[in-house]
Amino acid sequence: MKQSLQTPNAPAAIGPYSQGIAASGQKLIFLSGQLPVDPVTNTMPDGIQEQTKQALANLAAVLASAGADFSHVVKTTVFLKDMADFAAMNEVYASFFKAPFPARACVEVARLPKDAKVEIEAVAVL
Repeated sequence: MKQSLQTPNAPAAIGPYSQGIAASGQKLIFLSGQLPVDPVTNTMPDGIQEQTKQALANLAAVLASAGADFSHVVKTTVFLKDMADFAAMNEVYASFFKAPFPARACVEVARLPKDAKVEIEAVAVL
């Protein structure tokens, strides 16, 4: 369903992501950016690691509603309020995915809704 693309003619991945992904399947699933809001309490945890875990748990819930899981994800985009949080976010992110890792972009943004520290969106193939 998905195959990691790797070439020595481009910089190697510096985290749990692939340079590219070749994907095949019958259905594309585009997941909106998920904030680290607990759907039961409507609150957000404080720390970047806890926020990353909650944002990914929210992505997992949306994936499950389509009959998918993280193994179906081919691309993510991580929006960080502060790039200084990259290593801590990356540690949690890595625990949710297995090789072949999805392609990924990570950018620092001036502000996120609800003053979150992280927001994560994804594309999956089922």
